[in-house]
Amino acid sequence: MLNSSTTLTNSELVDLWLHGKSANTVDGYRRYAERFNRHIDNKPYSDCTLSDVQMWVMTLSSSDNSKRVAVGAIKSLFSFAKELGVIPANLGILVKSPKAKNRLAERILTEEEVQQVISCTTNERDRTLVRLLYFSALRVSELCALKWRDLKPRGDGGQITVFGKGDKTRTILVGAGIWRSLLELKNNANKDDPVFVSGKGGHLCRSMVFHIVKDAAKRAGLEGNVSPHWLRHSHASHSLDRGAPIHLLQKTLGHSSVAITEMYLHARPTDSSGLYLLDDV
Repeated sequence: MLNSSTTLTNSELVDLWLHGKSANTVDGYRRYAERFNRHIDNKPYSDCTLSDVQMWVMTLSSSDNSKRVAVGAIKSLFSFAKELGVIPANLGILVKSPKAKNRLAERILTEEEVQQVISCTTNERDRTLVRLLYFSALRVSELCALKWRDLKPRGDGGQITVFGKGDKTRTILVGAGIWRSLLELKNNANKDDPVFVSGKGGHLCRSMVFHIVKDAAKRAGLEGNVSPHWLRHSHASHSLDRGAPIHLLQKTLGHSSVAITEMYLHARPTDSSGLYLLDDV
């Protein structure tokens, strides 16, 4: 908690709040904080009222899911400010996040559609990239950050050490096929060189990975805004369909709780009470 004589500007508080978060989270949360600060004319958070927050929520015009993320960000900011002693009461507790339809099932490709996306890449690097996203269920930021030192042989295949969300390290095993494809990209690369190289020689950026996946999906004739995360969702659903233990999937995905991983069971159930009824009525 801050000393009572210490004051922080809104901008300084936001910087403290975002410290240690992932680059992607920092980018998104900072935008929401800046929009909120403009809405309140940058007056100190200690002077904010519940009406200020509620009126800001009413200005949000994006999808319900985007609204939910935006409100969640500001609730987190106010919670941090209260914990730090910057504000006397956490107004965020009184603000309800908009409910949004769970569209996870819409973002799970079939195994055939995944193969179509892989087949519609335009070069070996991109084909290996898409295959690795699917077979390892990596997040985009994790894939972009990979260096050759993170890859080690393991039997006929290999293992990949990932420093992921929540500053957690996990190790993922990959099979012989994708391992051979990865090694074919290495050439004379050093251990600290990126696995997936950009045109300028550095790590491939997130936006380029999104472009590669989206372009391949378009070539495959798939509908929807297919993104790299769809391959992660598909990995989870397909591995459960094929009998993978849910606790193993939890570790592969890097989820903090198996309860989070269970959402894939609900998105693609293997049974339903309706199947027990006569369908010739």
